[in-house]
Amino acid sequence: MVISNLNIKLIEDRLGFINKAYLKLKKISRFSEEDFLKDDTPAVAESYLRRSLEAIFDIGRHIIAKTAGKGIVEYKEIVNALALNNIITTELAERLKLMAGYRNRLVHFYQEVSERELYLILNNNLADIENYIKEITEFIEHYRRK
Repeated sequence: MVISNLNIKLIEDRLGFINKAYLKLKKISRFSEEDFLKDDTPAVAESYLRRSLEAIFDIGRHIIAKTAGKGIVEYKEIVNALALNNIITTELAERLKLMAGYRNRLVHFYQEVSERELYLILNNNLADIENYIKEITEFIEHYRRK
């Protein structure tokens, strides 16, 4: 793996954003379904989730461009490349493929995303974001030791 001009600051800044959003989503995930459905909480959760997913794939795109020399834009291809280059585990890659599909639903089929669906995602899938943060952080630490 050849690493050319990997922008660690960019990665860490985006990871920082993802972590802040993750913590807010984690807090929201503790709401009862009734409280979650009140007011604008689903819209807030959707915004944090969508922007986190964008940042996740932006980081992956940057890493692959700099480590594999490939300009990949399709999210599932980014995930495959991250796993093939041992930057993330295959297990996380499979979860990220699902996240890529969900990001597309949030952006292109937003009218089909229900508030209850968002609630269930927060209660069942936030560990995927946490695992991404851990694995990319480990990648950065390994990169720095070189």
